[in-house]
Amino acid sequence: MKSTLISVEELAVWPPDDVLIVDCRHDLADPEKGLRDYRAEHIPGAVFADLDHDLSDLSRSKLGLGRHPLPSEEAFSAVLSRLGWRPGLQVVCYDANNGALAAVRLWWLLRFCGVREVAVLDGGLAAWKAAALPVSQEIPQRQPTPVSVRYDSDLVLLDHASVAHMPDDLLIDARATPRYRGDVEPIDRVAGHVPGAVNRPFSDNLQSDGRFKAPAELRQQFLAVLGRHTPEHVVHMCGSGVTACHNVLAMEHAGLAGSRLYAPSWSGWISDSARPIATGDA
Repeated sequence: MKSTLISVEELAVWPPDDVLIVDCRHDLADPEKGLRDYRAEHIPGAVFADLDHDLSDLSRSKLGLGRHPLPSEEAFSAVLSRLGWRPGLQVVCYDANNGALAAVRLWWLLRFCGVREVAVLDGGLAAWKAAALPVSQEIPQRQPTPVSVRYDSDLVLLDHASVAHMPDDLLIDARATPRYRGDVEPIDRVAGHVPGAVNRPFSDNLQSDGRFKAPAELRQQFLAVLGRHTPEHVVHMCGSGVTACHNVLAMEHAGLAGSRLYAPSWSGWISDSARPIATGDA
């Protein structure tokens, strides 16, 4: 079973009945584009999961939990039931290219439930098509399954006060450096970063072709960021708790398992104007 990444070559020969393929394409600027693109073409057998409706609970966004609050256990169980998931079934999630949005969110949510048999397609649909592998417009009809999952609270931070006082933990911000520095902010209403956070853009996990770097290279690079901190004392964040999962995945692929997610992330942090904001490189 695959638990971090899977190549297009491996997926192409995987027995169709032994894998649940989930198309997670999403465009923050056009939230309906992912579904339109899925209907136009997708990997044969793939079902669709929407970041806003299936992998988040936007009704909770006004509670200080960020732009993409986590779905409840019951809501996510219902999504998995609709997709026809069952324990032990290999899950492969993909998006347009590098897994930076909902593909890594689905990967992390399943890990949040204790599921190990889940992997992100390395290079995504772009790599699949570059390998001249087939696509389809057929919408599969999967039989719903009984599902009831429970989250592992040790893997997530929802409390902003805990983030403000982490003397033993390292907070890593996965956003692009200009956003981290506060030079620009194209999405959220305030620019900058949480004081004390360091920057490791998720894009640094990738090669020029959109595939992940080799585990040994990722390990060396993350160890340089971690310094004295062990993975268990690392907390990841981004704008809304989605692309931060990319760094969680990259660390695990590098053999550095055990880091956590600050799910509300920057959009949750700035929900209270009294919280401090840092700009620049520190």
